[in-house]
Amino acid sequence: MLKAVDENVWVAEQPIRYFGLGIRTRMTVVRLANRELVVISPIRMDDELANQLGALGAIAPNLYHYFFAAECKVRYPKAIFWAAPGLAAKKPDLPIDQTITTQEKWPLNELKFAHFDGFKSLSFSGADSLNECVFFHQQSRTLILTDTAFNFDESFPLVIQLVTRVGGGYKSLSPSLLEQIATTDKPKVKAAVEQVLAWDFERVIMAHGAI
Repeated sequence: MLKAVDENVWVAEQPIRYFGLGIRTRMTVVRLANRELVVISPIRMDDELANQLGALGAIAPNLYHYFFAAECKVRYPKAIFWAAPGLAAKKPDLPIDQTITTQEKWPLNELKFAHFDGFKSLSFSGADSLNECVFFHQQSRTLILTDTAFNFDESFPLVIQLVTRVGGGYKSLSPSLLEQIATTDKPKVKAAVEQVLAWDFERVIMAHGAI
């Protein structure tokens, strides 16, 4: 079910498991001035959720949050599937229409974006690039993140609270230790952080954690 966060901004969530932990993931829906919808980090699209959405464009914001974007594209074949840099090479079978590259080539003026080049996370295969793009909806002053930062609080199960107290992201908007250790190109990431901090946002929606 879509939940209104602000005028023209909604979220919907679903449970997932990550490193054995039962956490939730969140997609964000932004309605543009032309009434089209942008869906950032799509979740599983059941009939109820699909019926709440009209015309839309789907965005896979990094090299991990793409699992249900193709499903969105099937339901809405006229939607434009935007992908983070590198996802087309990683998953050539995805029905990607456009890759997010430069602001000049980005047509959605109501959504600014910053590319976190050099941002990585530790996985079973080592340090993997996330190549994440984060977005700023100017009308609602909302910053939309995926895996660049987390913010878990008392509303989450005790085991999640314990893990994030140790690993980062508990009641503090921050990356986890997995990202902090894996990310070695600090100047590139710092440039992206400075770009984001220059935006006039008052709310942060992330894929994992409390808004």
